[in-house]
Amino acid sequence: MPKDERCYASGWLVREKMLAFVGNLPRCLIGMEACASAHYWAREIQKLGHEVRLINPRFVKAYVKSNKSDPNDAEAICEAVRPPSMRFVPIKTVEQQELMALHRVRAQLIKTRTALANQMRGLLAKRGIVVGKGLARLRHALAMIMEDRVERLGTGLSGQYPRVWAVENLV
Repeated sequence: MPKDERCYASGWLVREKMLAFVGNLPRCLIGMEACASAHYWAREIQKLGHEVRLINPRFVKAYVKSNKSDPNDAEAICEAVRPPSMRFVPIKTVEQQELMALHRVRAQLIKTRTALANQMRGLLAKRGIVVGKGLARLRHALAMIMEDRVERLGTGLSGQYPRVWAVENLV
């Protein structure tokens, strides 16, 4: 939003043309809803000399005057960026986003490991081998199973445990 407090609307704007469009605007304040790619776009637009503010979508919702649509959302963002009391989302650096991504991937790997451990514990129980809770107990039981090639498992099932448990090395 330039100093004259006008909102610029371009109709539909495709991603490939966004930076060119914004680059042709006079230096101004640009408000955007904080979403998955908003931090990337904010950094790119800042490089063009504009001031960028990201707004939590929950705060924008109060400014939507009618049904949800892109033009109505754009107008609501334009209104929401103006109040001096509005709280904005800080723009994350690439390094901050990479660290967050690593944490998310690790958290997902832990969930996957837990699900696999529980599944293995259940499969073993069906063969009469009861293993207590906890990864250490399961690791110990699997080591003994692989060492002894417990006959109750059968060759097909016992051969799968090392492959399934390989996710442990990823976490």
